[in-house]
Amino acid sequence: MTDTRPRPVPRDLYAVVPAVLLVTAAVLVGRYVYTYDDLIVGWPPLLGRWDPHLGPGTPAAVVVAAAVVAYGPAVAARLPWRALLLSVWGAALAWTWSLALVDGWRRGVAGRLTTRQEYLSVVDRWQDIPATLRGFTGHILLHSPDNWPAHVAGHPPASTLTYVLLDRIGLGGGGWAGAWTITVGATAGVAVLVTVRVLTGERLARRAAPFLVLAPAAVWMGVSADGYFAAVAVWAVALLALAVTGRSLWWAAGSGLLFGLTCYLSYGLTLFAVPAAAVLLLGRRGVRERPVLFVPLLLGAAVVPVAFTAVGFDWWEAYRLLVTRYYEGAAGVRPYGYWVWANLACTVLITGLATAAGLRRAGGVLLRRRAGGGRAGGGGRAGSAGTPEARAAEVRTAEVRLAFLVAAGLLALLVADLSGMSKAETERIWLPFALWLLPACAFLTRPRGWLTAQALLALLLNHLVATGW
Repeated sequence: MTDTRPRPVPRDLYAVVPAVLLVTAAVLVGRYVYTYDDLIVGWPPLLGRWDPHLGPGTPAAVVVAAAVVAYGPAVAARLPWRALLLSVWGAALAWTWSLALVDGWRRGVAGRLTTRQEYLSVVDRWQDIPATLRGFTGHILLHSPDNWPAHVAGHPPASTLTYVLLDRIGLGGGGWAGAWTITVGATAGVAVLVTVRVLTGERLARRAAPFLVLAPAAVWMGVSADGYFAAVAVWAVALLALAVTGRSLWWAAGSGLLFGLTCYLSYGLTLFAVPAAAVLLLGRRGVRERPVLFVPLLLGAAVVPVAFTAVGFDWWEAYRLLVTRYYEGAAGVRPYGYWVWANLACTVLITGLATAAGLRRAGGVLLRRRAGGGRAGGGGRAGSAGTPEARAAEVRTAEVRLAFLVAAGLLALLVADLSGMSKAETERIWLPFALWLLPACAFLTRPRGWLTAQALLALLLNHLVATGW
């Protein structure tokens, strides 16, 4: 006899459907309630324009996506760990390059960082680097003489200085700048995997690996300087995770150095203190056993701020002027009431529906743990256990720790959203925060189906919308 009972609705749809509705609402409200002069974006909620197109990167992007979907989960489960890290970096490079080249070499790579609002447009003004740093704040406001372009004014000078130094060593021009940004940015997924492994165990890291490769965020990682900023910030957290789980104190010094650099690449990335605090909490056992790690951590963190301050750049004054400049420009027009939720629709687009489902599962893990009265735990990687009950408890603890780490990334993103300092363009600005949401996909079953959804979203975005900034 045929069972006519209705099949239960998969619980993941409880997250996917609202995510789809959020994006739909952001598109419809942005197009039919507001005008371009209100939002100053061409295809709300994204900064771009409707432009269906193919390009030289299209075949490669399809091949990379198909390969990761078909073989990614199995390869991630079997490769030796170091080989897996190299494979993730290589696959992320292939995915990001192929998506960038859908728009062709000039528009997709070499021309991205050379437009009038970008960093390379001012390289010639940095002939005397110390003098330029001393006078940097004098060109932030719109009415100041020779005011900096939007992206230069909107970031501390280490961001522009990176491309100036590339030019000085003979790697000038948009092609080299784009290649640098993609190459460094593609390491971000490796850093996330390192963090997840040392704090939660290898099983969850391996499950997350294909999703870190095939993230729709790659559309903006190639080529936006925020992809480079993301990699620096994520590696700062990864090195901190290595330090608190018993590795060399040099990891703490390296972490501090990168945290200091992060703050001089982007003002908003000071919010990476939230994921860093989560790492310290998850690794508190190691912190208690070796409190001396704070010495190299803090010394490393002081290097970049001391160097820039000694030259004459005042971070706090620059940030104060930036806030003024921000509201002199587009932010003074863009309505907070729209962007405070439309920004989250952008987050759905850069992290994908798989991440929405993964976040639902991560939230369920934390709620069950809270109901059970447990804590996230204070050790490093979980060790082996003898009995099935002990192994099951170990798996549950690892999942709670991963969910806690993901929640910290989500909290940092929500604080950035509520601050009102990111009205629009968060598809690139929030890349560093989005990377911490992607590991939630480790909780998903049937990964190939979810990876297919991720790949299709990225391919559709890249081929239907001409993104720009």
